[in-house]
Amino acid sequence: MKKNRPNVSPARIEDYAFLSDTQSGALISRHGCVDWLCLPRFDSAACFAALLGEKKNGSWSLTPQGTIKKCERRYRVDTMILETDLHTAEGAVRYIDFMPPRGTNPDIVRIVEGLCGRVKIRMELIIRFDYGSVVPWVRKRHGGLEAVAGPDALILHTPVKTRGEDLKTVAEFTVAKGERMPFVLTWFPSHEMPPREIHPERALRETESFWEDWSRRCTHRGPWRDAVVRSLLTLKGLTYAPTGGIVAALTTSLPEEIGGVRNWDYRFCWLRDATFTLFSLLGAGYQEEAKAWREWLLRAIAGSPSQLQIVYGVSGERRLVEHELPWLSGYENSRPVREGNAAARQFQLDVFGEVIDAMYHAQRAGLETSEADWRMQVALLNFLESKWSEPDEGIWEIRGEKQQFTHSKVMAWVAFDRAVKLAETYGCAADGHLARWKKLRDKIHREVCRKGFHPKKKAFTQTYGSEAMDASALMIPLVGFLPPDDKRLRGTIAAVERELMQDGFVRRYLPEECAIDGLPGDEGVFLPCSFWLADCLHLTGRKKDARRLFERLLDLRNDVGLLSEEYDPKKKRQLGNFPQAFTHVGLVNTAQALSEEPDAAIEQRKGA
Repeated sequence: MKKNRPNVSPARIEDYAFLSDTQSGALISRHGCVDWLCLPRFDSAACFAALLGEKKNGSWSLTPQGTIKKCERRYRVDTMILETDLHTAEGAVRYIDFMPPRGTNPDIVRIVEGLCGRVKIRMELIIRFDYGSVVPWVRKRHGGLEAVAGPDALILHTPVKTRGEDLKTVAEFTVAKGERMPFVLTWFPSHEMPPREIHPERALRETESFWEDWSRRCTHRGPWRDAVVRSLLTLKGLTYAPTGGIVAALTTSLPEEIGGVRNWDYRFCWLRDATFTLFSLLGAGYQEEAKAWREWLLRAIAGSPSQLQIVYGVSGERRLVEHELPWLSGYENSRPVREGNAAARQFQLDVFGEVIDAMYHAQRAGLETSEADWRMQVALLNFLESKWSEPDEGIWEIRGEKQQFTHSKVMAWVAFDRAVKLAETYGCAADGHLARWKKLRDKIHREVCRKGFHPKKKAFTQTYGSEAMDASALMIPLVGFLPPDDKRLRGTIAAVERELMQDGFVRRYLPEECAIDGLPGDEGVFLPCSFWLADCLHLTGRKKDARRLFERLLDLRNDVGLLSEEYDPKKKRQLGNFPQAFTHVGLVNTAQALSEEPDAAIEQRKGA
């Protein structure tokens, strides 16, 4: 039994739950403290940034006075409404936290409900705009408590009496059984009047209906349905509704190694995720969301093929300038804290394959390719013809010198292979390109098999001529580059299991043996790659091994079903930005694949 430590922040990464209004989101710790919130968009500057520093950098806590004897929490079934039950010697309370799906003005709503006894609660609201650096001007106005600084303003509506104390807003109140005390915090532009106050109980009912109606559309009927639905809800929560773009994670700078420098801003949309995301949405019956994602993709990449980026903002922004926020101490002193992502300037061959593959599978699912869409794809392919043989920064966005990555060449093959299929199967006008694309496809295939395969290791390696293994080689059967019964592929899977496995999970590569990424330090096992291995085991007939690995991965989810990007098997901790879309996409796709026979899964993945 532990006493509350309200001034200690942050919690463990896996101790957070995720709220979303499909335009932004919040992280709430196990004991009910909001430590991360960016408004009005996912990529806006945080007004609560305690996650990456201290409570003084912005947070919102509701703390029972006295000792917490037991804490339980869960999402309401098939929704993004979080319920946290806290039991003390005096009684028990429930926090009901949610963000109503909205138009212009985002709200975060907190309702404190008395379950039994009488419980005293202390509220502390510490608003700090611009990632914890700006203390706002606070005043009572327009029927609430307004906090204003620069372009941002927040207004708090509550029947509870509040007061100022040491540059924060506090309140003490008591909740008895059956009583409900609401708090509504709303963002608005500081130069405008605040919006009309929402009714918290009505908003709760409408939010519950919104998420229940959305979840009801899920067509997945195989095993692990609850895990699949929660992951799909997480993907929907990470979707920027106005454009259909899906951010890689809610956060920036959560470390891949505690105390290390591998801390990146993931609040943007990666082309790398395109095909896998389409698979997960289409496979679960979410045609509208898949179409919106494809349309975002097409708008984002419009322009000269030479200007194609690997990552864009939620509305397709291209300038994602990376810089550091030195006033934040970092999650558990993991510095630097970064805003923006310099990977936007990198050259990665694999994204061409991802884009064309996504367009192909969208077409197979009935999302028609227009003439203008096809012309753009042809332009991308024409550019790729002259660039596919060049070195690049690869799928893992290395910060060292460019390399001849095997995975990048495989994805270049995918681009031409899917273009040929679009032309031959769906009648997209090749205009004399078809024969050349076929020759290029075969040429790339021969080169990868000759230069990417290491005869002594009997495996495809990270780069041409290298002995280093890379888990991206597990993509080879998933994209149909080689069939699952190919000896070279089986040798590659064996080498990954032999060299990249740590405590039963897969690492991307070994940074200590492979200095290509240009960064010091280490990282955890990479959860998306672990799902890929489960897929490969299933495709090669090792169904029991695949299921066993998948269920071990499910066991890594936190108590509300969320996963980050990486995991530390020794310290039993999640690592990296959270919650991670790529990981949850992997969960959904592997659950769908393991629900099928291997042959059917192969045909679906390679698009035969």
